[in-house]
Amino acid sequence: MRFLVLLTVLFPFASLSAAIREHVILCGGPALRKWEDLRNENEQHDRWWANFIRASTLRMAEIRLKHGSEANLVWIVYRPGYLTRARADGKSYPVWIQEQADKRNCQLIWIDSGAQAIAAINGRPARSIFTFDFFGHSNRYAFMLDYSNDIMAISKAWIHQRDLGRIRKSAFSKGATCQSYGCHTGESMSSVWHRKVGNRLIGANGKTNYSEVGQGRLPYVTGTWVR
Repeated sequence: MRFLVLLTVLFPFASLSAAIREHVILCGGPALRKWEDLRNENEQHDRWWANFIRASTLRMAEIRLKHGSEANLVWIVYRPGYLTRARADGKSYPVWIQEQADKRNCQLIWIDSGAQAIAAINGRPARSIFTFDFFGHSNRYAFMLDYSNDIMAISKAWIHQRDLGRIRKSAFSKGATCQSYGCHTGESMSSVWHRKVGNRLIGANGKTNYSEVGQGRLPYVTGTWVR
Protein backbone atom coordinates (compact mmCIF):
# COMPACT_ATOMS: atom_id res chain seq x y z
CA MET A 1 0.00 0.00 0.00
CA ARG A 2 2.82 2.41 0.95
CA PHE A 3 4.50 1.53 -2.36
CA LEU A 4 1.34 2.45 -4.32
CA VAL A 5 1.03 5.75 -2.47
CA LEU A 6 4.68 6.52 -3.26
CA LEU A 7 4.10 5.82 -6.97
CA THR A 8 1.12 8.19 -6.99
CA VAL A 9 3.17 10.95 -5.35
CA LEU A 10 6.15 10.50 -7.68
CA PHE A 11 4.16 10.00 -10.92
CA PRO A 12 0.72 11.61 -10.47
CA PHE A 13 0.10 12.38 -14.14
CA ALA A 14 1.32 9.02 -15.40
CA SER A 15 -1.00 7.17 -13.03
CA LEU A 16 -3.96 9.39 -14.01
CA SER A 17 -3.45 8.93 -17.75
CA ALA A 18 -3.11 5.18 -17.31
CA ALA A 19 -6.41 5.07 -15.44
CA ILE A 20 -8.49 7.00 -17.98
CA ARG A 21 -9.02 5.63 -21.48
CA GLU A 22 -12.01 6.77 -23.52
CA HIS A 23 -13.49 5.85 -26.88
CA VAL A 24 -15.17 8.85 -28.49
CA ILE A 25 -17.70 8.56 -31.32
CA LEU A 26 -18.95 11.68 -33.12
CA CYS A 27 -22.25 11.12 -34.94
CA GLY A 28 -23.83 13.40 -37.52
CA GLY A 29 -27.52 13.70 -38.39
CA PRO A 30 -29.63 12.21 -41.20
CA ALA A 31 -31.15 13.77 -44.30
CA LEU A 32 -34.89 14.25 -44.62
CA ARG A 33 -36.75 11.83 -46.87
CA LYS A 34 -38.63 14.68 -48.54
CA TRP A 35 -35.36 16.03 -49.93
CA GLU A 36 -33.99 12.64 -50.93
CA ASP A 37 -37.22 11.87 -52.77
CA LEU A 38 -36.49 14.82 -55.09
CA ARG A 39 -33.25 13.26 -56.29
CA ASN A 40 -32.90 10.85 -59.19
CA GLU A 41 -33.38 7.33 -57.86
CA ASN A 42 -29.76 6.34 -58.50
CA GLU A 43 -28.56 9.40 -56.54
CA GLN A 44 -30.68 8.84 -53.43
CA HIS A 45 -28.89 7.85 -50.22
CA ASP A 46 -29.16 8.21 -46.45
CA ARG A 47 -32.84 7.26 -46.53
CA TRP A 48 -32.80 5.26 -43.29
CA TRP A 49 -32.83 7.60 -40.31
CA ALA A 50 -30.48 5.35 -38.27
CA ASN A 51 -27.56 4.88 -40.68
CA PHE A 52 -25.13 6.78 -38.45
CA ILE A 53 -26.74 5.61 -35.20
CA ARG A 54 -26.53 1.94 -36.12
CA ALA A 55 -22.96 2.36 -37.38
CA SER A 56 -22.10 3.96 -34.02
CA THR A 57 -23.53 1.06 -32.02
CA LEU A 58 -21.73 -1.46 -34.23
CA ARG A 59 -18.47 0.34 -33.50
CA MET A 60 -19.29 0.35 -29.78
CA ALA A 61 -19.68 -3.43 -29.86
CA GLU A 62 -16.38 -3.75 -31.70
CA ILE A 63 -14.63 -1.54 -29.13
CA ARG A 64 -16.01 -3.49 -26.19
CA LEU A 65 -14.98 -6.77 -27.84
CA LYS A 66 -11.42 -5.51 -28.32
CA HIS A 67 -10.93 -3.35 -25.23
CA GLY A 68 -13.18 -5.04 -22.69
CA SER A 69 -16.77 -4.88 -21.52
CA GLU A 70 -16.03 -1.90 -19.24
CA ALA A 71 -14.44 0.26 -21.95
CA ASN A 72 -15.54 3.91 -21.54
CA LEU A 73 -17.75 5.00 -24.44
CA VAL A 74 -18.49 8.67 -25.17
CA TRP A 75 -21.11 9.32 -27.86
CA ILE A 76 -21.36 12.88 -29.21
CA VAL A 77 -24.53 13.19 -31.32
CA TYR A 78 -25.85 16.09 -33.40
CA ARG A 79 -29.34 16.52 -31.97
CA PRO A 80 -31.11 18.94 -34.39
CA GLY A 81 -30.97 16.46 -37.27
CA TYR A 82 -32.71 13.74 -35.26
CA LEU A 83 -35.31 16.14 -33.88
CA THR A 84 -36.20 17.28 -37.40
CA ARG A 85 -36.28 13.75 -38.80
CA ALA A 86 -38.37 12.59 -35.82
CA ARG A 87 -41.00 15.25 -36.52
CA ALA A 88 -41.03 14.38 -40.22
CA ASP A 89 -41.44 10.64 -39.55
CA GLY A 90 -43.69 10.95 -36.49
CA LYS A 91 -41.22 8.96 -34.38
CA SER A 92 -39.34 9.37 -31.09
CA TYR A 93 -35.80 9.08 -32.43
CA PRO A 94 -34.01 11.13 -29.72
CA VAL A 95 -35.67 8.97 -27.04
CA TRP A 96 -34.57 5.83 -28.86
CA ILE A 97 -31.00 7.13 -29.13
CA GLN A 98 -30.94 7.80 -25.39
CA GLU A 99 -32.19 4.26 -24.80
CA GLN A 100 -29.38 2.87 -26.95
CA ALA A 101 -26.84 4.84 -24.93
CA ASP A 102 -28.33 3.65 -21.63
CA LYS A 103 -28.38 0.06 -22.84
CA ARG A 104 -24.66 0.23 -23.61
CA ASN A 105 -23.65 2.19 -20.50
CA CYS A 106 -22.44 4.93 -22.81
CA GLN A 107 -22.11 8.64 -22.00
CA LEU A 108 -24.33 10.50 -24.47
CA ILE A 109 -23.50 14.14 -25.20
CA TRP A 110 -26.01 16.01 -27.38
CA ILE A 111 -24.57 18.87 -29.44
CA ASP A 112 -26.19 21.47 -31.69
CA SER A 113 -23.22 22.82 -33.66
CA GLY A 114 -19.68 22.17 -34.78
CA ALA A 115 -18.40 24.49 -32.05
CA GLN A 116 -20.20 22.41 -29.42
CA ALA A 117 -18.75 19.22 -30.92
CA ILE A 118 -15.23 20.63 -30.59
CA ALA A 119 -15.99 21.76 -27.02
CA ALA A 120 -17.19 18.24 -26.17
CA ILE A 121 -13.95 16.75 -27.51
CA ASN A 122 -11.84 19.35 -25.71
CA GLY A 123 -13.72 18.63 -22.48
CA ARG A 124 -12.34 15.10 -22.21
CA PRO A 125 -9.60 14.50 -19.61
CA ALA A 126 -6.01 14.94 -20.71
CA ARG A 127 -4.67 12.11 -22.89
CA SER A 128 -7.87 10.13 -22.43
CA ILE A 129 -9.12 9.73 -26.02
CA PHE A 130 -7.80 6.33 -27.09
CA THR A 131 -10.01 5.94 -30.17
CA PHE A 132 -12.03 8.48 -32.13
CA ASP A 133 -14.57 7.71 -34.87
CA PHE A 134 -16.82 9.90 -37.00
CA PHE A 135 -20.04 8.63 -38.62
CA GLY A 136 -21.87 11.07 -40.83
CA HIS A 137 -21.80 13.00 -44.07
CA SER A 138 -18.54 14.61 -45.09
CA ASN A 139 -16.56 15.92 -48.00
CA ARG A 140 -12.82 16.24 -48.43
CA TYR A 141 -12.75 19.41 -46.31
CA ALA A 142 -15.25 18.89 -43.48
CA PHE A 143 -17.27 16.64 -41.21
CA MET A 144 -20.85 17.67 -42.02
CA LEU A 145 -22.90 17.16 -38.86
CA ASP A 146 -25.97 18.29 -40.82
CA TYR A 147 -26.64 17.65 -44.49
CA SER A 148 -29.85 17.84 -46.51
CA ASN A 149 -31.90 18.05 -43.34
CA ASP A 150 -33.00 21.66 -43.07
CA ILE A 151 -32.10 22.60 -46.67
CA MET A 152 -31.70 20.16 -49.56
CA ALA A 153 -28.04 19.31 -50.30
CA ILE A 154 -26.82 21.99 -47.86
CA SER A 155 -24.97 21.64 -44.55
CA LYS A 156 -25.69 24.05 -41.70
CA ALA A 157 -23.37 22.50 -39.09
CA TRP A 158 -19.86 21.19 -39.63
CA ILE A 159 -16.27 20.88 -38.46
CA HIS A 160 -14.14 22.23 -41.31
CA GLN A 161 -10.47 21.37 -41.63
CA ARG A 162 -9.80 25.06 -40.87
CA ASP A 163 -11.34 24.42 -37.44
CA LEU A 164 -9.07 21.50 -36.52
CA GLY A 165 -6.52 23.77 -34.85
CA ARG A 166 -9.18 24.49 -32.20
CA ILE A 167 -9.18 20.83 -31.10
CA ARG A 168 -7.03 20.31 -28.01
CA LYS A 169 -4.19 17.93 -28.91
CA SER A 170 -3.69 16.97 -25.29
CA ALA A 171 -7.15 15.36 -25.11
CA PHE A 172 -5.80 12.49 -27.25
CA SER A 173 -3.53 9.74 -26.07
CA LYS A 174 -0.28 9.23 -27.93
CA GLY A 175 -0.96 7.06 -30.96
CA ALA A 176 -4.76 7.30 -30.63
CA THR A 177 -6.63 5.49 -33.41
CA CYS A 178 -8.81 7.97 -35.30
CA GLN A 179 -11.06 7.21 -38.27
CA SER A 180 -13.70 9.02 -40.32
CA TYR A 181 -16.40 6.93 -41.96
CA GLY A 182 -17.57 9.89 -44.03
CA CYS A 183 -16.99 10.27 -47.77
CA HIS A 184 -13.74 11.74 -49.13
CA THR A 185 -12.13 12.63 -45.76
CA GLY A 186 -8.84 11.05 -46.80
CA GLU A 187 -8.51 13.39 -49.78
CA SER A 188 -7.58 16.45 -47.69
CA MET A 189 -8.89 16.51 -44.13
CA SER A 190 -6.83 13.54 -42.93
CA SER A 191 -3.52 15.29 -43.63
CA VAL A 192 -4.69 18.49 -41.92
CA TRP A 193 -5.90 16.45 -38.91
CA HIS A 194 -2.42 14.92 -38.62
CA ARG A 195 -0.77 18.34 -38.61
CA LYS A 196 -3.23 20.06 -36.30
CA VAL A 197 -4.38 17.32 -33.92
CA GLY A 198 -1.22 15.23 -33.89
CA ASN A 199 -2.59 11.76 -34.57
CA ARG A 200 -3.34 10.24 -37.95
CA LEU A 201 -6.94 10.17 -39.18
CA ILE A 202 -7.89 7.22 -41.37
CA GLY A 203 -10.19 8.56 -44.08
CA ALA A 204 -11.80 7.55 -47.33
CA ASN A 205 -10.36 8.25 -50.74
CA GLY A 206 -13.73 7.99 -52.44
CA LYS A 207 -17.21 7.42 -51.05
CA THR A 208 -18.26 5.38 -48.04
CA ASN A 209 -21.26 3.06 -48.17
CA TYR A 210 -23.68 2.57 -45.26
CA SER A 211 -26.07 0.24 -47.09
CA GLU A 212 -25.13 -2.81 -45.00
CA VAL A 213 -25.07 -1.35 -41.49
CA GLY A 214 -28.56 -2.76 -40.93
CA GLN A 215 -27.04 -6.20 -41.51
CA GLY A 216 -24.32 -5.62 -38.93
CA ARG A 217 -21.47 -4.40 -41.15
CA LEU A 218 -19.58 -1.18 -40.57
CA PRO A 219 -19.51 1.29 -43.49
CA TYR A 220 -17.01 0.40 -46.19
CA VAL A 221 -15.20 2.50 -48.74
CA THR A 222 -15.74 2.19 -52.48
CA GLY A 223 -12.20 3.52 -53.03
CA THR A 224 -9.40 3.08 -50.50
CA TRP A 225 -8.74 3.93 -46.85
CA VAL A 226 -5.82 6.36 -46.44
CA ARG A 227 -4.04 8.01 -43.54
